[in-house]
Amino acid sequence: MGTLSKRKGVRGGGERDVDAVLDELYTTSPSDFVARREELAAAAKAAGHADDARRIRAARRPTLAAWAANILLRSQPQESQQLLELGRALREAYRTLDAAGIQELSEQRRRISSALSRQAAQLAQEAGHRLSDPEQQDVESTLRAVLTDPDAADRWSSGRLEGALTPPSDFPGTAPPTGAPQKLRRETASEPSAQTRTKDQLAERRRQREERLDHAREAADEATQRLQAARTEQADAEAARQRARDRRDQAQQQMNAAEQQLQQARDELQRADQEQQEAEERSHTAADAHARAHREAREAEQEVKRLSAHSR
Repeated sequence: MGTLSKRKGVRGGGERDVDAVLDELYTTSPSDFVARREELAAAAKAAGHADDARRIRAARRPTLAAWAANILLRSQPQESQQLLELGRALREAYRTLDAAGIQELSEQRRRISSALSRQAAQLAQEAGHRLSDPEQQDVESTLRAVLTDPDAADRWSSGRLEGALTPPSDFPGTAPPTGAPQKLRRETASEPSAQTRTKDQLAERRRQREERLDHAREAADEATQRLQAARTEQADAEAARQRARDRRDQAQQQMNAAEQQLQQARDELQRADQEQQEAEERSHTAADAHARAHREAREAEQEVKRLSAHSR
């Protein structure tokens, strides 16, 4: 599969057409990227859209890992949107979660990004490109970056990644070291406003924090369920494709056998036609010989009668 989207040229109509062309280009197989880019740029230039042609020609071929992340976004829109929503929920929840909550969500984040990276590798393989272990690790790194970095999420959601993304090393989703919550509490307590907080305010903050944690957990669970459903659907589709392939192979074998029988019948018919022609020729020859013999016999009989008449 060279591209996952319907091929089109640049028709004129402005930004939306160029964006559609670029969306197609970045799901084109990296091995076909340059040729397709030049084809689309030439079409835009021929249509009189020099600016569009320059913009298309400025596109850079993605790495295999970036291309796999692009086709994951295009091929699995629901799961991709769920991943983006989960990232927003996680980043919001991380601002106030305790160490235990952060660790739990971090484990879910790793599990989901790992599963989606395997799905991206499967899509790439179906498109004719097998990802190496480092390339698959780059895909997983990109998905982790999407979950932790809003800028990375925006870049991936454009569907035009050129290279793998790396999650920020200072992301607050990393479980804080022992003693960090106490340090934060000491810093907060040193502020004048902290001295005036009441127990009700602390309880409200705790409640809000729990709500955000629940929301993040629900988003993670939904993403996991969607991913599992997608994997099940993909497995069913693969099984159906294998069954169809087996039926096709069986039909091909039957057709080959029928063609062989047909060829044998044609050869037999040709031999029968030849034998019939030879038999007809022999029959004509025999008929001619019989006619000559009959004529000669009649002439001989007449000659005998004539001679007999003269001898009397």
